[in-house]
Amino acid sequence: MNEKTYKIVRYYKDSFEKKIIKHGLSLLEAKEHCEDDETASNTCQDLENIKHTAEHGHWFDSFAKE
Repeated sequence: MNEKTYKIVRYYKDSFEKKIIKHGLSLLEAKEHCEDDETASNTCQDLENIKHTAEHGHWFDSFAKE
């Protein structure tokens, strides 16, 4: 039986924009990704993520079944 895979979707607060940023993950991998502080604009510290927030507004990553 095939294991279900999950995708990571980035959502933006002030728009309907969303972007799939990873796919083919196990449930554990998807949960681990979303628990990382770098996967939300209000907790990230990485310079690239801070720049992304300045350019696109507040965002967060979530996971869903593919």
